Amino acid sequence: MEPVLIVLIVLVVVAFIALIKTIQVIPQASAAIVERFGRYTRTLSAGLNIVVPFIDTIRNRIDLREQVVPFPPQPVITSDNLVVNIDTVIYYQVTDPRAATYEVASYIQAIEQLTVTTLRNIIGSMDLESTLTSREVINAGLRGVLDEATGRWGIRVNRVELKAIEPPTSIQDSMEKQMRADRDKRAAILTAEGARQAQILRAEGEKQAAVLQAEGEAQAAVLKADGEAAAIRTVFEAIHEGDADQKLLAYQYLQTLPELAKGDANKLWIIPSEVGDALKGLGGAFQGVTGGGNGAAPAAPPVPPAAARVPVDPTSAPRPVDTDKTLRPRVEPTREYPKIDE
Repeated sequence: MEPVLIVLIVLVVVAFIALIKTIQVIPQASAAIVERFGRYTRTLSAGLNIVVPFIDTIRNRIDLREQVVPFPPQPVITSDNLVVNIDTVIYYQVTDPRAATYEVASYIQAIEQLTVTTLRNIIGSMDLESTLTSREVINAGLRGVLDEATGRWGIRVNRVELKAIEPPTSIQDSMEKQMRADRDKRAAILTAEGARQAQILRAEGEKQAAVLQAEGEAQAAVLKADGEAAAIRTVFEAIHEGDADQKLLAYQYLQTLPELAKGDANKLWIIPSEVGDALKGLGGAFQGVTGGGNGAAPAAPPVPPAAARVPVDPTSAPRPVDTDKTLRPRVEPTREYPKIDE
């Protein structure tokens, strides 16, 4: 009984192992390559799969999700003979598990080496400044080459990114100095532009203020002239309406004469010929006030009609007769005399 029991136990174990090998559960977004006696048979998809135990074997399990692989920094020489270290990141996805298994031994290593060689070819035709400012161009070039080369491997390269571009330390110091000088230059230019704009605005403000002040002064002068003209017109109309006689005008004329002698700059002044007429009229007025010789009020001289009034030339008017026989200088009406400072 014991040998039979041992055989039964062995058969149960073998059957259990065969059952385990027969049922294969593949996770979602994964695939498995099945070989029968070392030859590719089929590709198992996600879910429950049945294989022949001890005949079919699982060669490789492949993840079909998008993968991210960072590559270590690679030294690359630019066209101006500068060595820069570039870190790259590859985003890829397996689209054909059979080709990824049998077309290339290690597609990760193949992608890395292809990335390095392609990157050196692209960077070798660019200078340092273009390399630092043309990330999109480099990414597009890498992606195109990798996608074309990895297509027959069952790999699709979705994106290629340059994680870092590190120039030499001496070049970094020079770039920092250049950037600092450029920023100082732009700051000086902006300061000068601000000062220039401020001066322009200040000049425009002063110009507008001067224009407004001149306009105000002009308007004030016009208004003042209008007022003086109105005042003169009013006085003139009042004189004509009041019908002032010659005596009043002569008295006002004599009161104005002292104003001619005022002022330090007046070294000489002119006695016009009308002074004689004014004195004669004023003397007649005083004679009329005192009543003449007998105290009787003299009769008012007849006023010639307006048509008989003829304008008289002041220069041709008769000069007053000097009745004073004392020795004193004779005043010539048309002669200029120096002013005597008191």
